[in-house]
Amino acid sequence: MKQSNLSRLMDYAGRRRVLLCLSWALSALSALVALVPFWYIWRIIHAVLDAAPRFETAAHLTAYGWLAVLFAALSFLIYFAALMCSHMAAFRVASNLRKELVRHIAKLPLGAAETFGSGKLRKIINESSAATETYLAHQLPDKAGAIATPCGLLLLLVVFDWRLGLLSLVPVVLGFVFMMAMTGARLAQKMKEYQDALDNMANEAVEYVRGVPVVKTFGQTVFSFKRFKGAIDNYEKWVIAYTKDLRLPMMFYTTAINGVFAALIAGAFWFTSGGVTAAFLTNLLFYIIITPVIALTLTKIMFMGENGIIVGDALSRIDGILALAPLSETKTPVSPRDNSVELEHIKFLAYLHRGYGFFEKVP
Repeated sequence: MKQSNLSRLMDYAGRRRVLLCLSWALSALSALVALVPFWYIWRIIHAVLDAAPRFETAAHLTAYGWLAVLFAALSFLIYFAALMCSHMAAFRVASNLRKELVRHIAKLPLGAAETFGSGKLRKIINESSAATETYLAHQLPDKAGAIATPCGLLLLLVVFDWRLGLLSLVPVVLGFVFMMAMTGARLAQKMKEYQDALDNMANEAVEYVRGVPVVKTFGQTVFSFKRFKGAIDNYEKWVIAYTKDLRLPMMFYTTAINGVFAALIAGAFWFTSGGVTAAFLTNLLFYIIITPVIALTLTKIMFMGENGIIVGDALSRIDGILALAPLSETKTPVSPRDNSVELEHIKFLAYLHRGYGFFEKVP
C-alpha cells in the first residue's frame, strides 16, 4: 500500500511529529476563538438598537468591546503558538529531506548529476524540500483552522436568523463549484508542466552562465545560447496560456464569494416587505459583518488544495533522485598499506612536432 504524502512527511519529522498534531489542534482552537468577537459585536449592535433613540442608556458597551478585543488577542496568541509548533517540525522535515538527498547523491555514479542537470538537481534539493516546509508550517495549520471555521460559522449563521443564514450559504456553494473547476487532477497535471518548465529554465540558466567564458574567449555571439532563450519562451507561453485558461473560473469564483452582500440585501428587501424590526436589522448587520470570513475561508481552502498538489509533485521529484541505484560496495574492502603511488609496466611514447599540427613518433 502506497504511503500518503503526509504520512511520509510525518516520518521525516521524527519525534517532532507531536508538534505537528499540536499545531493543528491549536490552529482549530484559534479559529473558533476568533469567532467569539463577532458575538460581542452583535451584542453591542443589539444593545444600541434597543436603546434607540436614547443611545446614552445603552448598557455594557465598554465591557462588550473589551471582551471582543480580549478574545481577538487570545486567538492571535493561540495561532502564534500553533505556528511555532508547526515551524519547529517543518524545519526538521526539510533538514532531514536535504540530508537524505545529499547522502544519496554522494553515493551515485558521477554521471548521475549529468542526467538530471546541475540546475535541476539544485532546484530539487533546495526548492522541493522548501515546498514541504511551507506546506507543514503554514498550509496544514491553516487547513485545520479552515475546517473549524465553517463549523463555528454554521452555528452562528443559523442561530440568529436561519433564513439569512441559508441565503448567505448560496454564494458559498456556487464559489465551491467554481473552485472545484480550477483544482483536481487537471490542476495536478498543470502543476507538473509548470515545474518541468521551471526545471528546464533553471538548467539552461546554469549552462548559460557556465558558457559565458567560452563566449568571451572565442568571440561567439549570444545566439549560441538559443536553448536558454527557448526555455524562457516556452515558460512564458505556458504561463500566459494557463492564466487565460483559469481566467473565467477565477472570475466567477471571486464574484460568487464576494456576492454574499448582494444576496443578503436582496433577501432583506424580501423579508422586510411587511416592515423592519430592530431584531431583524441587528441580525442583518451581524451577517454583513461576518460573511467576509466565509470568503476568506474558501480562499484558504483553494490555496491549500494547490499547495497539496505542489508538495505531491515535489516528493515525486525527490523520489526520482532517491530511486537511482547507488554505486555498489564491495563486500571485502581492501585498505591501502600507505599513501604512496607506484607505476608498473608503463610505457611512454615520445612524439616530435613537425609543424602544421603533425606529430612524428620518435623511436
